[in-house]
Amino acid sequence: MTRPSFAHIDLAALRANYRLAVELSRASRATARCVAVVKANAYGHGAVEVARALDDTAPALAVSCCDEALVLRQAGITSPILLLEGLFSDDEIAMCAHHNFWPMLENPGQVDAVVKSKPEKPLTIWLKVDTGMHRLGLLPHQFKEQYQRLLASDNVAAPVVVGSHFASADELDNPFTRTQVDRLHDLVAPVGAPLSMANSPGLLAWPEARADWNRPGFMLYGASPFDRPHAEADRLRPVMQFESRVISLRWLDPGETVGYGQTWKAGRRSLIATVPVGYGDGYPRTAGNGTPVLVKGARALLAGRVSMDLITVDVTDVAGIQPGAPVELWGASLSVNEVARSAGTSAYELLTRMPARLTRLYRGGA
Repeated sequence: MTRPSFAHIDLAALRANYRLAVELSRASRATARCVAVVKANAYGHGAVEVARALDDTAPALAVSCCDEALVLRQAGITSPILLLEGLFSDDEIAMCAHHNFWPMLENPGQVDAVVKSKPEKPLTIWLKVDTGMHRLGLLPHQFKEQYQRLLASDNVAAPVVVGSHFASADELDNPFTRTQVDRLHDLVAPVGAPLSMANSPGLLAWPEARADWNRPGFMLYGASPFDRPHAEADRLRPVMQFESRVISLRWLDPGETVGYGQTWKAGRRSLIATVPVGYGDGYPRTAGNGTPVLVKGARALLAGRVSMDLITVDVTDVAGIQPGAPVELWGASLSVNEVARSAGTSAYELLTRMPARLTRLYRGGA
């Protein structure tokens, strides 16, 4: 490997973040359990490696669909796997029974398919209710009938977990999360089913949302889901360190420009560093002039448009700069959230869009 651009993945930090999720869960409910969400290639961190790091710790993993789950099984991952988007076709029911996948059903048609199926063994089923997100889930008036149909079916292993998903848990002042919690409790209390409500922001900031099963995802990777400091989120340890090195330096006179479209112009005699990383490596093309970059541990500013393979950085004020100087795009010393704000997006998107081209180097294995 000669191109010096990498994502270092700290599996010890990942496990520490999972332990925090468990700690918060059990602070509210002593028997609570946490499903580790590893969908979207573990939010860009590498699903197989992340799943291996958690396989002996988490009681279950969660992905989007059977395709993602099969990748984990083929890699030797043995934990139960929750399918957050449920079933896309009836023939996936047999696959779920064979591989110990737990589908999250969301409509009466899926319940029909499970009840009428002939799986090799009973399925572990989660049932999703729409409490206000309005994407997936049974409508409240549908819940009781469909839940009872599942309980009465020999194809279903008890208990059936009932879940919902929050629309605004990352908005700390938005009362709608509490409304959704109340709606789910009111709906499910008469049947006494185990509940799953809290995603990462719900688990961190809304104690009333912590239930029998919690679903930490984004927080496992060490970034805060909030737009301000938060006592629990600030305990998270970044898992990805996105790094490169300076490969070229040049001085520009005042008035000279850098990069495609000449969007950055030197206002003084300026030293420009070229770094071999670009949107082909997951660095956002929408990051504008002035986006922070750490060079030799000092803050410097992006200068010019991000191209596919390269960025340019104004390092005029970085002392002793030489080719080979280390660059941090985000990580322990520069939050991915800060870069995301400069790029007009979210850290969720930046992490999950990390491409296969970028080499991932793992440390902190068990």
